[in-house]
Amino acid sequence: MTSAGTTIRVMVVDDQPLVRAGFRMVLNAQPDMTLTAEAGDGAEALRVLQRIPADVVVMDIRMPVMNGIDATRRLCAEPGGPRVLVLTTFDTDAEAFAALQAGASAFLLKTGPPEELLAAIRIVAAGDAVVAPRMTRRLLDRFAGQFAPPRPAGAALAGLTEREQEVLLLVAQGLSNAEIAVRLHIVDTTVKTHVGRILTKLDLRDRVQLVVMAYETGLVRPAAPG
Repeated sequence: MTSAGTTIRVMVVDDQPLVRAGFRMVLNAQPDMTLTAEAGDGAEALRVLQRIPADVVVMDIRMPVMNGIDATRRLCAEPGGPRVLVLTTFDTDAEAFAALQAGASAFLLKTGPPEELLAAIRIVAAGDAVVAPRMTRRLLDRFAGQFAPPRPAGAALAGLTEREQEVLLLVAQGLSNAEIAVRLHIVDTTVKTHVGRILTKLDLRDRVQLVVMAYETGLVRPAAPG
């Protein structure tokens, strides 16, 4: 997570040189960002990141040698690694789901305006996610059959207070901070504080990972088809 006033170090991973050149122009024109590295596939990205650190990796999905999903999974498995913003030309639920499971903090289309990408990079660098929890729930409901059997949640939740467990379940159901505040009769800032503590205690990156964890542990069940 970057702090206020610091420059966001961005890496772009895409197998098309012209696409990387376009990103380079846009990113280097921002006063709070710098393009520190580029790569043409996931395997190259992993090698480069061993030498050149980045705060946010803008990752294409469909690339030769190693695709963006596998590279994202490797990056997000490393403690203190960069956050990953996945970009794709294809608006498919399957790819969005795969990106979420791999640990991506954002999923955007390449066809979106540059302002959308820049805003997403800033949000992800600040420690939040761009994929809305409700979209996450929709994706997970649809693809829940691809999960392994639920893993025990007891040990993970043992360190949470009763209030934090309440907030966790409401986040996992796709509620916003404002909606949770109304439900629990508390203020938005208190909800934000609880969410931050939950993320720290569970060693998760953002709200999207909270939703994924809730599914993987069976805390939240897939919606019945209908």
